[in-house]
Amino acid sequence: MPRKARLKSRSGIYHVMIRGINKQIIFEEEEDKRVFLVTLKKYKDICKFELYGYCLMDNHIHLLIRELEETISTVVKRISSSYVYWYNFKYERKGHLFQERFKSETVEDKRYFLTVLRYIHQNPQNAGLSNDIFDTKWTSINEYINKSKIVDTDYALNLFSNNRNEALRLFIEYNKETNDDACMEETDMIRVQDLEIKKYLLDHGIVNTNQLQQMKREDRDDFLRKLKKINGVSIRQLSRVTGISKNVIARIR
Repeated sequence: MPRKARLKSRSGIYHVMIRGINKQIIFEEEEDKRVFLVTLKKYKDICKFELYGYCLMDNHIHLLIRELEETISTVVKRISSSYVYWYNFKYERKGHLFQERFKSETVEDKRYFLTVLRYIHQNPQNAGLSNDIFDTKWTSINEYINKSKIVDTDYALNLFSNNRNEALRLFIEYNKETNDDACMEETDMIRVQDLEIKKYLLDHGIVNTNQLQQMKREDRDDFLRKLKKINGVSIRQLSRVTGISKNVIARIR
């Protein structure tokens, strides 16, 4: 069956979601997220796109972006290819890291633009990873509140007011609002946080997922068996954190 063509945005603005293949972890450490942001800045300068928002989760990325000189597909391909090259070199791995076809939706009006931006900023909180959107380190909210480094903040702030102080006050209030926003919903209901599982791995000498994947099968299965006994953990979550197939994990008794 032919693949459905990506919708073309009349405004040039897209909400993009890039996720790990099989929803596996794409950021093992904070250094990885820092490198991704450096990569994002590098190709922003090269491709001349505008960036209005971002959120880096352990296994997926949200971007709010306007294409200018290059198409959104070309932009995402450049960014993801560069990061994967670095990631594979660091972790001594080969092959794909991201799901082949990224998800996107067009953002055609100002109202939905603000909805998407708020959704992106609230993503860690909605996933149970933070109690406050302003405590999160890896979203663009801090570039709006403090100093912008790679985000084009004027477009969003000007939608609230031409007075910068008033715009910022209204922007903060808007982003704090409780809502039912669901923009390309990707958040799983988390009972045991991914960070807890990663800490369990570290406590048992597993520094990154490649180390687990390269174990002898009997040793790997024995360790996965112990992980499955953690109260509240799911097979889908274990697959996401470890990068090991759900079918493999499910067969382990």
